Parts: sequence; structure tokens; C-alpha cells
Amino acid sequence: MNLIASPAQLRASFLRWALVCVPAIVLLGFISGRAAQSGPQNPWFAALVKPAVYPPPLAFPIVWTALYVLMGLALASVLAARGARGRAAAAIAFGVQFGLNLAWSPVFFAAHHITGGLIVIALLDVAVIVTIALFWRVRRGAALMLVPYLAWILFATYLNYAFLQVNPGMDGVERSGAVQRFPI
Repeated sequence: MNLIASPAQLRASFLRWALVCVPAIVLLGFISGRAAQSGPQNPWFAALVKPAVYPPPLAFPIVWTALYVLMGLALASVLAARGARGRAAAAIAFGVQFGLNLAWSPVFFAAHHITGGLIVIALLDVAVIVTIALFWRVRRGAALMLVPYLAWILFATYLNYAFLQVNPGMDGVERSGAVQRFPI
């Protein structure tokens, strides 16, 4: 029995992992954003003053979908590296950073906590840097696939900070979007 996998077997392993990881990550990201009512349709968010660097709203679903696909491919690449030293630690780090990623939308959009969102995304920044370092030890290509993600969340961290600066009175404010009636 030969214990060394052929190139075809290695590709098949990567493809199997990718067929699980990519849809799962895209779906979980979509569910997190949808459950938190993220985006311009959220009444609380619509009431916020937007910083000058705020991109068009259409950019967010396009960018996040591409980043989630890259994240899924990167994770699949690491998981397919069976027997690689550091594979388990890299997978755990990915899970931690992805959990923080999924937590940001509910904190920012659902709970309306701009400061809480800033804390979560700052932790996410550190977790992604650690994940990239651990992925680099297993598969350099996987680590490189996470670089655009790191760039985007660093921009998102600045954007979160800018939202806090231009909307200091909206941090933690409940706003349902319902009409309020005031007696005259």
C-alpha cells in the first residue's frame, strides 16, 4: 500500500474540501448579514451620517461574496494538506476569525453598537493576521488568498471608526423605522 498521494488524489481532496467549504462560508456569511438586517435597508443604518469614504452600497455584497469564496478556497487548501504540520492550528484560527466575522453584523447592525462593532472588528483584524501567518506555514497560496480579505477588513475597521466619529449620538440607539406619533 502506497502512503503517498498522487497529484490527482491531492486535487480531488482539495476539490472535495472546496465543495464543502466555499458554499458553507458563503451561506453562513449571507445568513449572518440577513439575520442582522445589514445594509442600507436597515432603518437605523439608513439614519446614520455616512463617512466620506463610504463606498456605494452595491459594492458590499459583491466584495463580500468574492472574499467569502476566497476564504473558502483558502480553508479548503489548508484542510486538504493532510499531515501538514500546523494544519489543525490553522483551521482553529480560521474558525475563530470566521466567528468574529459572523459576529460583527449582529453587533453593528442588529444591536446598533458602533463601538461594539469596532471592538469586534479590531479583534477580527488581529485574528486574520494570525490566521494568515498560520496558513503561510501550511500552504502559502492559502495565506495569499486571505490578503484581500485582510485589506478589506482593515478598510472596514477604518469605516467603522469613521461611522463612530460622525455619529456619536447613534451608538446603541434603538430605531425601528416605525412611525412615531406625538400628541399635539
